[in-house]
Amino acid sequence: MSEIEKKHLEALGKQAVKALNAKRFIAQFAATKEEAVQAILSLIKDKDTVGMGGSETTEELKLKSELEKRGNIIYYHQGLPPEESRIMRCKELTADVFLTSTNAVTLEGELINVDGSGNRVAAMSFGPKLVIVVVGANKIVQDEAAGRKRIKLQAAPMNATRLSCKTPCVSTGICMDCNSPERICMITSILHMAPRGSDFHIIVVGETLGY
Repeated sequence: MSEIEKKHLEALGKQAVKALNAKRFIAQFAATKEEAVQAILSLIKDKDTVGMGGSETTEELKLKSELEKRGNIIYYHQGLPPEESRIMRCKELTADVFLTSTNAVTLEGELINVDGSGNRVAAMSFGPKLVIVVVGANKIVQDEAAGRKRIKLQAAPMNATRLSCKTPCVSTGICMDCNSPERICMITSILHMAPRGSDFHIIVVGETLGY
């Protein structure tokens, strides 16, 4: 990443943090991936159970292995058979901590997400005592409309490709609002403010992370 790109992401990231804090989230800026990992680990107690939503960002940060090394019990459904996956998703909803990323964060302080099963957006809204969202500054957009556009043009097609889905967007590169059995865009969630009574932390990272 060039110095110009780094400064731009930092400027965007700090603007987003300011907006998110104004919306009652507890947001902070981390300049690097390493700083982000340390910030996240400092929020999670050694004995906490941790639910993790499917996320390329948390994969890139190797957070699952970092937490397992500390002895945290991890609830993570990715790669499990359907019935086991469903059981694990339910455990994610009742974990002490839910750790995930977001599809888009706006400069108005909102989080926009599109889900297939709804477990991720459900856990972000209610259930775990502590929610931690880590997001690269590359996912920052101007407003809700730009966030929806970003999801259709980038996040959804790339995640469908990651999951080896047989959906039109894998070949076209853009959401086709399909009726495919393997469609992953079923539920749209917009968090306009931190949910009432939540302990909701957002780590905005001044680097490119995830889709």
